[in-house]
Formats: sequence, C-alpha cells, structure tokens
Amino acid sequence: MEVKDRILQAGRELFTRNGIKSVSMDDIATHLGISKKTLYKWFENKDQIVSAVMSSHLNGVQGECEMIIGKTRNAVDEMVQMMDWAKRQFADMNPSAIHDLRKYYPAAWNLFHAHKSKYILSQIQDNLRRGVAEGLYRADLDIEVLSRLRLAQIDILFDPTVFPHAEFDQPRVQMACNEHFLLGMVTLKGHKLINEYRHVTEEE
Repeated sequence: MEVKDRILQAGRELFTRNGIKSVSMDDIATHLGISKKTLYKWFENKDQIVSAVMSSHLNGVQGECEMIIGKTRNAVDEMVQMMDWAKRQFADMNPSAIHDLRKYYPAAWNLFHAHKSKYILSQIQDNLRRGVAEGLYRADLDIEVLSRLRLAQIDILFDPTVFPHAEFDQPRVQMACNEHFLLGMVTLKGHKLINEYRHVTEEE
C-alpha cells in the first residue's frame, strides 16, 4: 500500500474513533510510525487529509450502495438492506465526527453535502418509484417531498441538539426513524413484507 493510501486509511480510522477535531497531524504520524516530514510531503495540512478521506470514503460508499441495491428483491428489501448497511456504517463512529465536519472542515463538508444532495437523493427517489411500481408503497406518495424529507433526516440523526449523544445512541435513533419513515409509505402488501423481514406477527 502506498504511503498516501496508508495516511488516508489511518486518518479515517482515527477520525471515526476519536472525532476529527481532536486528531492532530502528530497523532496520524505516530499512528503510522512515520515522521511528520513524510506526512507533510503528501498533505500540507489536516484539512487536506480530511477532504481526501471524505472523497475516498464517498467513492467507496457509492460502490457499496450500488452493489447492495443490485442484489435486492424489491423496494422494501432495498430499503431494509440500506438501513442495515447505514446502521453498521455509523455503529462505531464517534458521535462528534459529523459535528466536527460541519463546523470546522467546510471543504470536506461540502463534498458530503453534494454527495447527499445528488447521489443519495437520487437513490431515495429511485427506491420510492420502484416501491410504487411494485405495489409496495402507496400510489399517492409525493416522491419529491418525501425524498427530501428522508434526506433531511440524515442531518437530524446526528444533530446533538435534537438527540444529545449522552442520551441517545446512533443505532437506536436510526432504527426508530427508519422504521417510522418506511412504515408510513407502505401499502398493506408492503407492511406484511416488512413484518416478514422483522419476524413480527400482527393481528389484522
């Protein structure tokens, strides 16, 4: 593995575990067992590392999402699989990482925001249209509104003023919000399918 790739991997590991602001260039160099001189040969400052880590991460995310979606049987299956994937992605993330990104690293935040506003929004809209066509989501869904509502939920999930980190862990918040969103869209046929995935039996 090239030094640059090792730096990005180390940065991602440290940012995920400790948050971004608390990790210094010294920390990254020490973690890799290299000198700061070597580190600065590849990146002028930590902002560049954060942006490069974000760019690399988003490229990987897009590939993983497309692979998951390609294997799903229907729109509900797709939504459930993507929710499970997202839960795994954020399970070990320091809650302050998103806050740090938004407040202190505008270049990297803009990369994330652009990815969310284009790629993720498009994926959500495609899923909603797929679900309607399959008879699993209600035919009267306002796809333009709901897709943007779903996108806004991503920000809310990590907003410490809404869900203080000391009181709410991410898996709990994601599970509650995801199920609420999905159950509000489905037809009876879709609801029965969700119950099959959840192994839940309800009286009709």
